[in-house]
Amino acid sequence: MASSVAGAMPMGSRISGQAEHVISIWLGGGMGQIDTFDPKAKGDPKARKPGAYYDAIPTCVNDVQVCEHLSKLAPIMDRVTAVRTVNHAVIDEHAAATNWMHVGRPVSGTVVYPSLGSIVAHERGAASDDVPAYVLIGYPNATRGPGFLGAQHSYLYLTETGRGPAGLSPPLGVDRARQKRRESFLTKLRSLQPETREAVLKDYEATIDLSLKLSGPEFMSSFDLEQEAADLREGYGGEFGQRCLLARRLVERGVRFIEVSHNLNFLNGAGWDVHNGGILEQHRLIQELDTAMAALILDLEQRKMLDKTLIVVTTEFGRPPEFDSGGGRGHQGSAFTCVLAGGGLKHSGAYGQTDELAKKIVSDPVSVPDFFATIHAAMGIDYAKSLYDGDRPVPITDGGQPIKALFA
Repeated sequence: MASSVAGAMPMGSRISGQAEHVISIWLGGGMGQIDTFDPKAKGDPKARKPGAYYDAIPTCVNDVQVCEHLSKLAPIMDRVTAVRTVNHAVIDEHAAATNWMHVGRPVSGTVVYPSLGSIVAHERGAASDDVPAYVLIGYPNATRGPGFLGAQHSYLYLTETGRGPAGLSPPLGVDRARQKRRESFLTKLRSLQPETREAVLKDYEATIDLSLKLSGPEFMSSFDLEQEAADLREGYGGEFGQRCLLARRLVERGVRFIEVSHNLNFLNGAGWDVHNGGILEQHRLIQELDTAMAALILDLEQRKMLDKTLIVVTTEFGRPPEFDSGGGRGHQGSAFTCVLAGGGLKHSGAYGQTDELAKKIVSDPVSVPDFFATIHAAMGIDYAKSLYDGDRPVPITDGGQPIKALFA
């Protein structure tokens, strides 16, 4: 499906939003749009009748409905836009679609493209000293990496909120005084060596320096969720909600881009990849997303941070309206939903229209490059510029244009 025409900004008119941070929520496996943010008439898995698995409910926005399990988001959908017409050409390959939804284009045999998080880190940097620009709360993966931008624009990661960032906690027996002595010794060793000119070694040294800087008590205190009020923590829900709460704390500290991965497959045994029986407990995933995302929006709003923080919800593809032989759903890249909230955008609950089964796009298609360009524009990043892989110019998006209606 081609990029939107009527809904995109004209090539000669550059726009620049006011957002300062991105919290990107990744729903690995493929969130079914028809069962969440683009509900349609109910189907019947036993009779193999295509349609939604759940009932729809109204929201605070006229003519915009969501699934019944998004009951906490429904009253605040005026701060949200479900972009219902995102599309790409990948259908049955999770890895390829995951890569596409992180770098904004298909895999290339000659270029290792940077992820969205690394591009934002490269273009905006951290918002304060002594913090990283980019943090991943989830498992590390090359699709989240810096590609040709280099290691200095990679991420700091942690796999769960109770453990803190990987590699930053000192070994047993190494107190702060001993750590300082080690740092002093490293400085002396470096002074005896000639300055390196090799980019790989410079990247390595820069990574060491950042790790030393981040392992101090001030930044590490960001990960202590016990500092938050108990009722607020409870309002965010379980581990996924705690990740969203941590993301808010990292924004306050000055981290520019945080990806929060919803990879808690134990809730239904399949995560968002609801083939066969995985769909039976899908509502638990939806409810967890609903609880955490609503809490995050309201928390940011209460702290007057929502207009400066763009919340992005993405997934590798959607699900078709048809049920498979086990009652679940397959994959669909031709039309699916990604979500934007806050960030100073002009929200309207939903953008774009699909047919009666959320299978085909009726109006306002949004390509993945368009969606990425919208994020860049919201962050004040020039979505028409080129980055450089050595001497080779690489467009920051693959010809994407922002969604005009969100900036009107």
